[in-house]
Amino acid sequence: MSVVVFIPARYASTRYPGKPLVELTGATGVRKTLIQRAWEAAQAVTGVDRVYVLTDDDRIAEASRGFGAEVLMTTSGARNGSERCAEGLAQLDQDPDVIINLQGDAPLTPAWFVEALIGAMDGTPQMATPVVKCDAETLTNFVTDRREGRVGGTTVVMRTSGATPVMRANRTALYFSKEVLPYVGDLQNPPEVWHHVGVYAYTPAALRAYAGWEEGPLERAEGLEQLRFLENGTPITCVPVDGRGRVFWELNNPVDVARIESVLNREGIA
Repeated sequence: MSVVVFIPARYASTRYPGKPLVELTGATGVRKTLIQRAWEAAQAVTGVDRVYVLTDDDRIAEASRGFGAEVLMTTSGARNGSERCAEGLAQLDQDPDVIINLQGDAPLTPAWFVEALIGAMDGTPQMATPVVKCDAETLTNFVTDRREGRVGGTTVVMRTSGATPVMRANRTALYFSKEVLPYVGDLQNPPEVWHHVGVYAYTPAALRAYAGWEEGPLERAEGLEQLRFLENGTPITCVPVDGRGRVFWELNNPVDVARIESVLNREGIA
């Protein structure tokens, strides 16, 4: 399969304006911008033909070209990363088989997460996304953020049971939320909580269809772009991945800078 990775990045983030250009210190003391670290994460993925940064902001474009990235300029009218990816797709000379949307605020995304996602698209899915079972540290971060009024990462509940083996293997999404789902009443004995990894794989046809749909009430309420697929009857295949001991976290709020830098230091990521 031919695979293209798009990294959508905008300057005017509601929760953290200018975050693509926020610098993060790695294990060797080197400071790199968030967008560069996301681009380096994409470069580590095998089986990818091209990687592009998608932005409507000249500052992000200039910084990205400075560290060697290819940039596609998109409009300011794109309301989310998927719409921005649809604009990027329209600028390519030829459709790839698979488009990967690697969020520009997720520099800790391991290469094997994306590789598993690419592998899952070698079949019938129109759209897929990775999910990872929350470890104690991640779940504590989730619950702490919500108790303190911050919106952090996203959780997902999936169809994981049924009368037949096919139904039990059909891990399609039931719902995504910025709340912690299912309800966690006791951190000492929590239920199974799945962290949605902010990476998406689409077929070109699914991405073009997405761009033609209106924003729905659930997408608007949660601020989660993937809900537009569910609201329009398109299943989302969830691909469970193994964190292999690495804590995965996105940069959603200023408090996440220290969280991500601690992981960079712990993992020896320069």
